[in-house]
Amino acid sequence: MVYRLGELFCGPGCIAWGATNADIGDPEYRIVHQWANDYDADTCKTYRHNICPNAPETVYHEDIRKFDMSQLAPIDALAFGFPCNDYSVVGEQKGMNGVYGPLYSYGVKALKQFKPIWFLAENVGGLKNANDGKAFTKIIAELKGAGYTVVPHLYKFEEYGIPQARHRIIIVGIRNDIDVVYRVPSSAPYTNVDNSCRTAIEVPPIPEDAFNNERTKQSPQVVERLTHILPGQNAFTANLPEHLRLNITGAKISQIYKRLDPDKPSYTVTGSGGGGTHIYHWDEPRALTNRERARLQTFPDEYEFIGSKEGVRKQIGMAVPCRGAKIIFEAILRSFAGVPYDYIEPNIEE
Repeated sequence: MVYRLGELFCGPGCIAWGATNADIGDPEYRIVHQWANDYDADTCKTYRHNICPNAPETVYHEDIRKFDMSQLAPIDALAFGFPCNDYSVVGEQKGMNGVYGPLYSYGVKALKQFKPIWFLAENVGGLKNANDGKAFTKIIAELKGAGYTVVPHLYKFEEYGIPQARHRIIIVGIRNDIDVVYRVPSSAPYTNVDNSCRTAIEVPPIPEDAFNNERTKQSPQVVERLTHILPGQNAFTANLPEHLRLNITGAKISQIYKRLDPDKPSYTVTGSGGGGTHIYHWDEPRALTNRERARLQTFPDEYEFIGSKEGVRKQIGMAVPCRGAKIIFEAILRSFAGVPYDYIEPNIEE
């Protein structure tokens, strides 16, 4: 079966790339783009440019709170990575009490309206503990109440060959009237994959004319500071001279001016933050380019992001690793095709 995919909070197209590139060796089972929605104009332009250049009208730039979903075409599958701002450990973790926390409800609304065969919902690992766990319990209950059997799991993508320590809760749901069981794919097939950030960034070399590869201008002080920080260290663990130390009271964020360890997966790529939060090269005294960050998120080099350099940084940092999404979508397709695959038990109880 060909599953027509609708997306809410679609981002730059990482989930769509994983879905439309999912391949289980049977052309009868595949996923195609149907429509998508996001609130950010440049993010929508990136999605149109890379996912559906021949059907740009199927990507709707509008605030979900004002979006009329009755205009949308029928779908067989739904994906929604509802905003993580109020669940992320980087933020204030307001959960349901924040501006963005309740937006998952529009995914539930779409499930009730379109009744897709299956869905995929995504958020940060902090979702599990927001509001003392009450937010997650409420979300799961509403997804079940929409008529779905759900399988939540905290995926650690570095275990799946992704060159980045990125942990995301992904919930796969199958409509209750359908006799198909989704299993969490095992990470065992990826045990021997070289997912070091050095290999991800350097092999093959990034072309000189690659999209979104402009370097950030570093101040002389930042360059000097980085020369004293060893791979894997940050501004607080390195032995910095007095004049290069940061005068910060309170929490000492571990990623401030942190240089990558080239032989390990990168730490989590983020989409925002001020000085010292841009991810730093292990050898050269500089921040990574957006293209290098995109490689850590497993976007192909031909994937062009539209927008300002800082806007593109945000798009990349808010994404799901493309190849990680592809692994999960292939597990979904195999489940429906009756093709066995290695699986593990979910690590989150419903």
